[in-house]
Amino acid sequence: MTTLNERRRSGVSMKVSGNDLFVTAMKKEGVDTIFAYPGGMVVNLLDALHDCHGIDLVLPRHEQGLIHAADGYARATGKVGVCLVTSGPGATNLVTGIATANYDSIPLVCFTGQVPEHLIGNDAFQEVDIIGVTRNIAKFVIMVRDREMLAQRIKEAFYIARSGKPGPVLVDLPTDVMAELGSTSYPTEVNIRGYKPNKGVHVGQLKKAINLLEEAKKPMFLIGGGVNLAHAQEEMTKLAEKIDAPVITTVMGRGAISTEHPLYIGNIGMHGSYAANKTADECDLMFSIGCRFNDRVTGEIKKFAPNAKIVHIDIESAAISRNVTVDIPIVADAKDAIEKMLEYVEPNETSKWLEQIESWKEEHPLKMKEKPIMTPQDIIETINRMFDEAIIVTDVGQHQMFTAQFAEITQKKRLLMSGGLGTMGYGLPGAIGAKIGNPDVPVISISGDGGMQMNIQELATAVLEELPIISCIFNNYNLGMVRQWQKLFYGKRYSMTNLRSGAASRRAADDENFEYPEYTPNFIKLAESYGAVGIRVEKKEDIEPAFRAALENKHRPTIIEFMIDPEDLVYPMIKPGGTLEELIMDC
Repeated sequence: MTTLNERRRSGVSMKVSGNDLFVTAMKKEGVDTIFAYPGGMVVNLLDALHDCHGIDLVLPRHEQGLIHAADGYARATGKVGVCLVTSGPGATNLVTGIATANYDSIPLVCFTGQVPEHLIGNDAFQEVDIIGVTRNIAKFVIMVRDREMLAQRIKEAFYIARSGKPGPVLVDLPTDVMAELGSTSYPTEVNIRGYKPNKGVHVGQLKKAINLLEEAKKPMFLIGGGVNLAHAQEEMTKLAEKIDAPVITTVMGRGAISTEHPLYIGNIGMHGSYAANKTADECDLMFSIGCRFNDRVTGEIKKFAPNAKIVHIDIESAAISRNVTVDIPIVADAKDAIEKMLEYVEPNETSKWLEQIESWKEEHPLKMKEKPIMTPQDIIETINRMFDEAIIVTDVGQHQMFTAQFAEITQKKRLLMSGGLGTMGYGLPGAIGAKIGNPDVPVISISGDGGMQMNIQELATAVLEELPIISCIFNNYNLGMVRQWQKLFYGKRYSMTNLRSGAASRRAADDENFEYPEYTPNFIKLAESYGAVGIRVEKKEDIEPAFRAALENKHRPTIIEFMIDPEDLVYPMIKPGGTLEELIMDC
């Protein structure tokens, strides 16, 4: 019997199983972390990975937490996040995370086990048509039915995920195909018919846009998440400075230029600052880069930027003029376009325009009412003061908007969140992925008491991976953002938003003196039960000591529960579909 080395020396063709080839593929793609959950249809794959050095297998407690962690890893590192789960419920538990990544253009490759081909369509145990389920919420989906195409399909999956407009790709792997023997080779190039991501900048269109910039008296940049995804923050700052034009951002675009920069005005949209929204309303040229113009940005579309010509640069042609009709469309990567603009643009005279904007900032500064009790702004400003470098990951709700309003985001301080889909439960697992990808950078997650409970089981993952995440919970006993809508637009009819409600409150529906039971759970005891540290903060003066105590924990997470007044609402606010004239500053 010949040895493996003898066969290699003799030129005898090698054949390996699809499972072994998968391991080779991961190494070739530079994968160092796989977020995985075991099951019958991937147990052979996991066995092949067992002795693989250089690839860490991270075991979250739920597949939704798993994919959010992979998503946070991808956002925080710029690499492709990799998931591996079994068929049926393992695969379907990824759905929300796939949609989350798709909305925000995050590169993921999700591998799902599948039953053998002859059982597909026969109601086999844990069989689901995951390709059909995810077709409309992923960038690309495919089932590998031919062992000899396995390497090519994996190579294509990584290429599609990271190229053009990034996004999640799902690859379904039947167990019988993965068990087959075949070639050991892995391709070095990709040539996908019909998929040719745009890699250039149409200079003619760009010069037209620059001409509009030179003619404009009140120009502004509207920057979306595309600039951050393209890692073009430095270039964007240089461009704004060269033209001397104000910059406003979407929530996802925050950080494209430092929030401390004098040309940065604030966030636009539903919870944007008065000055930022007024700038959009009064400008004569809106130069947008990497922004989708969704409803939370525009409000009533017919009245959005009524005086402006609009230039729109986006990597995705379908995104241009989808919601807002633009005057000059440019399909290009944000960084490539900005770099090319820097070659041609000249300074603009904008001093009077900037003075006007400054007066709006002074007229309606972005701040909460000063109160003797602790407010979300107090907490976030403490983070600003104490951390020179950090990755801040939010859940979804009021706390997210408070963070987007008040957190300093600079070159060394980044903000990650679910923007497009608005996925509650993202915060903690997203922070886990961010910390795994950036072990030397402080990672702070900020959640509401509602969102935290959606994936709190991942606290076990953080403990076992020895991740010193600081997990802040803004606890107001309510689903705060929906409650805010109920207060402002539904006559204070608070339905299904009090997290202490249940059987007792239903029995006492007509009792005005009813007292709700104690809040469930006790987050401090829950943290301790997982092996984490729990700290409760009720007073302003205890905020900084709590963070200092958390920083002492080098190998385990800390939960800091901040007791927040339910009446702390997010202002300003434009009602859904409203306009600047309907801006609510306070009530």
